[in-house]
Amino acid sequence: MDVAVVFAYDRGRVLLCRVEREPAVWDALSEPVEGTSDAAARRAAEAIGVNESSLIDGGPPVRAGGRTLHPYRLVAESGIETPTGSEWVHPTEIRRRRTPSGLWDAYGTISPTVAEVRDDRTHGSAHLSIRALEVLRDRAGEGAGPSELVDVAVALIEARPSMAAVVNRVNRAMVEADTESGFATALEGAARDGIDRAVEADREAAERAATGLSGTVLTLSRSGTVREALMAGDPDRVVILESRPGCEGTDVGRELADALDVTVTLDAAVAHKMEAVDQVLVGCDTVLADGSVSNKVGTRTAATVAAREGVPVRVVSAAAKISPSTEPALERVDRGAITDDERLAVDCPLFAPLGSSLPT
Repeated sequence: MDVAVVFAYDRGRVLLCRVEREPAVWDALSEPVEGTSDAAARRAAEAIGVNESSLIDGGPPVRAGGRTLHPYRLVAESGIETPTGSEWVHPTEIRRRRTPSGLWDAYGTISPTVAEVRDDRTHGSAHLSIRALEVLRDRAGEGAGPSELVDVAVALIEARPSMAAVVNRVNRAMVEADTESGFATALEGAARDGIDRAVEADREAAERAATGLSGTVLTLSRSGTVREALMAGDPDRVVILESRPGCEGTDVGRELADALDVTVTLDAAVAHKMEAVDQVLVGCDTVLADGSVSNKVGTRTAATVAAREGVPVRVVSAAAKISPSTEPALERVDRGAITDDERLAVDCPLFAPLGSSLPT
């Protein structure tokens, strides 16, 4: 029997539902495959009011208990329909509850990895810091040894050195792990606490940033905190720079378009568009010791133009992004993001410091 298993994911947790015929058994959203597994996954997603197939990522099939499980990860939004008798839990609860055979192995095919944190060029540091903690939590929940867990933590920190939230939140979990109950158990608990704390800190930052949001607001790149602030605030219009080289600003525009009046424009058009902007709101990847911030390349240009035009600039950040360093650890993207012409020297920074002299 083939079954589509959908792990609805929201803020570090997945949705587990009681099995109707066996209330003591918990399962992810599941649907027998009749036709394609993608179609079955979409039917399963409809149970929580989500029917956008583009939100579902699939993992390789898992054979267990006489069934073939087809795993999917569905990125859910807060406020979705939560079925009666279901709970949002940390995925490692799958190992502690009665669940169908193979459910943890199925989750493992779509769970976050060090490579995902390292290679993600579309999400902001708040999102990726939570993903990093999830990697630690899941490996600790499997009972990995202390040396292996230390190696994972080091790999996560080295994966995104420019993102202080990743470094700080991973380090804090490692420090908080109380070895009296076993390092793996303690680290799983510390990572869980870190995820919940990060979600709350980022929510509070978004709420503060939403205060006073009005008129035309310009932003760029992908910041989950800025996105939440825009949704909670009352802007008349949002202008989003496309945010090259990844153009994630365009994707953010699509996400906001149903709720807000959104215009996406070229990074190079920021000076022209700033004439009609009332305020600039951006996220950041690091707050340096001298008060300057580092963010997606293009932010400094926007801030410089805003200063010239007398437009206020606000940077929203949780405390976890504060670094003791005065020099940002900058990342660069592959030359292919700009050109494949080997005759040209290419310097393509992904992030850059704004400079503490600019008004924020």
